[in-house]
Amino acid sequence: MLIMSRRGLLASAAVAAAFGLHDKRLAFVDTAYAQAPLEPTKGVYKYKVGSIEVSAIYDGIWRKPHDPTFIKNASVEETKEALAKAGLTTEFMPIPLTVIVLKIGDKHIMVDAGSGVGQWQANATNLPANMKIAGIDRSQISTILVSHFHPDHVWGLMEKGTNAAVFPQAELIVSSTEYNWWTEPGRVEKLAEGRRAAGKRIGDVFPTWKNWKLVEDNAEVAPGVRILTAPGHTPGHSAFLVTSGKDQLMVSNDAMYVPALLAPHPNWQGAYDQDGATAVATRRKLIDRVIADKMMVCGAHFPFPGSGTFTKDGNSYAFAPVAQS
Repeated sequence: MLIMSRRGLLASAAVAAAFGLHDKRLAFVDTAYAQAPLEPTKGVYKYKVGSIEVSAIYDGIWRKPHDPTFIKNASVEETKEALAKAGLTTEFMPIPLTVIVLKIGDKHIMVDAGSGVGQWQANATNLPANMKIAGIDRSQISTILVSHFHPDHVWGLMEKGTNAAVFPQAELIVSSTEYNWWTEPGRVEKLAEGRRAAGKRIGDVFPTWKNWKLVEDNAEVAPGVRILTAPGHTPGHSAFLVTSGKDQLMVSNDAMYVPALLAPHPNWQGAYDQDGATAVATRRKLIDRVIADKMMVCGAHFPFPGSGTFTKDGNSYAFAPVAQS
């Protein structure tokens, strides 16, 4: 998938030079020449941010039926048009999920925990097998940075059926705002009916675990990694800024969740954005910083391997994804 500026194509060599990308595996794909595959043939992709190794690990995809409520201020026809322009299927809304693991020194640090081997969507079951392919055993995960408490990001913390902790020895780091909002007494009754089951599971299970660490904005959550408040999608939704040497990576999580829609239409508000106006303001602030600092960005629902670069396109954005070689 690639959303290119109407003002011209970005040559991959020029983009790589501009963003300081020297890994030969990094390439940018133009939809004029190639349509993005719905699912990757390889579910693991590794790249470097300075001395930090990043493993992008594919969990699966939600083939979401078109729904007029999915984008609050756009029609199904408009979302289909945006998908078509990005070279994606219009038969349904494709929402993939990628989890990343950072290897910093001898530590393995995961960002979110995936959707729980089918607990979110029946065909999102690939994370354990792909972690094995990546050479990462779940017992090696020492820290999990949690962006927010939506099921596709945290159901992987709990075993299906029993709710037992999948990573009982790992430190779980999350924004205090996110944790406190979801676990507040009486929260379940305040949620929309469709979210109450998830809210109840969170409220029943997460407070019983002792390995949570609650942090505030800009705290260093791992060597070279800082948490950035990025509210709107949820009250305490967070991004993570990874820095090593001169290289930076913005782990944007769900701030720009489907670039095919939200890069050319950053003011669109998703049904899963709890505060749509705040989500839009956060999206613009985060992506403007990514562009200004010429850094790579990855997102949980970007086309696999889930990373690329943004440029300005008038009052909107153009997204150039990294393609597997």
